[in-house]
Amino acid sequence: MPARKLDFYFSSTEPLRNLAQAARQLDDLQKIFANIAPSALAQACCVKQFSAGVLCLLANNAAVATQLKQLSPRLLAGYQKQGRQVTSIRIEVQVTNPAPRAATQAEKKALSLDSIKNIKDLAEQLEASPLKEALLRLAGRRDAGP
Repeated sequence: MPARKLDFYFSSTEPLRNLAQAARQLDDLQKIFANIAPSALAQACCVKQFSAGVLCLLANNAAVATQLKQLSPRLLAGYQKQGRQVTSIRIEVQVTNPAPRAATQAEKKALSLDSIKNIKDLAEQLEASPLKEALLRLAGRRDAGP
């Protein structure tokens, strides 16, 4: 069977034609949004749905949603200037993956062999103490593996 373009399959049935048309419409609305919105906002939200003149935008967080609310008259005018029949804009917040925390996401870095040697040398110079035991344990972890 010869390879065919995806458009062939999308145009094969009425429901798939409707789906492809809706996807193209959302893509066009997203491109217009990227052109009329400030770049920082355009990266922090996307077009979710367009139905009966109502454009629904998804914001990554409440701060972005607030800024979109303030800009909605300008955005609405921008869409209308592009010939789109957008009559109102609805904004929803959908948090994607939260920003990683520095403490929980910090990678544990292995000590170099020179560092291990220096720690062992220091421990050997100390008298028996909790510090000496801790340094030997630290050096031993590296010898046993990560």
